[in-house]
Amino acid sequence: MIPVIRPLAVPDVLEIIPPRYSDARGFFQESWSRTAFADQGLMLDFVQDNHSCTADAGIIRGLHYQAPPMAQDKLVRVTHGRVFDVAVDLRPASATYRQWVGLVLDAALGNQILVPKGFAHGFQTLEPDCEVLYKVTADFAPQHDRAIRWDDPEIAISWPLPVAPERLSDKDRLAPWLCTQVTGF
Repeated sequence: MIPVIRPLAVPDVLEIIPPRYSDARGFFQESWSRTAFADQGLMLDFVQDNHSCTADAGIIRGLHYQAPPMAQDKLVRVTHGRVFDVAVDLRPASATYRQWVGLVLDAALGNQILVPKGFAHGFQTLEPDCEVLYKVTADFAPQHDRAIRWDDPEIAISWPLPVAPERLSDKDRLAPWLCTQVTGF
């Protein structure tokens, strides 16, 4: 089963669409295969799976990243609902530094996004009861955990739904602007 891999507007961020086999019972999809990904040049060693559930539409989680040496690649998918998923390039030497790319992840489609090291990641739920699963290549390391404000004017993300700042986590509401951070990438 070979997934379709499609580069997005910011280089190195990829949409991955694994084949889905449907019949009267439902569907089967191989969301991750070390061999299939390696055959397409994606050598990733995932060490942790994360799972979030968000009850309401319009909620933002992010923009989060881990600084080196604990930076993480993330393979993100939605198992229930739809989210607008965002990756922000934090690599100062990159031609797309501080640019963002967004993609709707939809459980009904089974598409995924690969967010590489050097990017902040976040999403906004587009409907109630969204469940997001993502694999990461480094364990959670609180001393390297970082966040950037969701409304940073330098990044200027166009979130598809209105945002209620009072519905953000403390971490996200109090996150600093990107210009005040040294990312280390």
